[in-house]
Amino acid sequence: MKLKFKLFASLVDYLPPERKGNIVELDLPAGTTIQSVIEQHQVPERCAHLVLVNGRFIPPAERPAHVLEDNDELAIWPPVAGG
Repeated sequence: MKLKFKLFASLVDYLPPERKGNIVELDLPAGTTIQSVIEQHQVPERCAHLVLVNGRFIPPAERPAHVLEDNDELAIWPPVAGG
């Protein structure tokens, strides 16, 4: 299955070198979960603050069981602070 994987801000460093900006197209087996993509790219759990699939927020408790589908878009932002 095809997945568009986007990482933002400081998380971009966890994408492979062949990325286009902050996006990489992945070819993954059916049944892949959000958690497995996070682990595969070694994104620290504490840094995966805001996780969206096709623009819908996925709470941390749902990520290990949320199975991604063909042509989904997974986007992850780190915690943001500022003032």
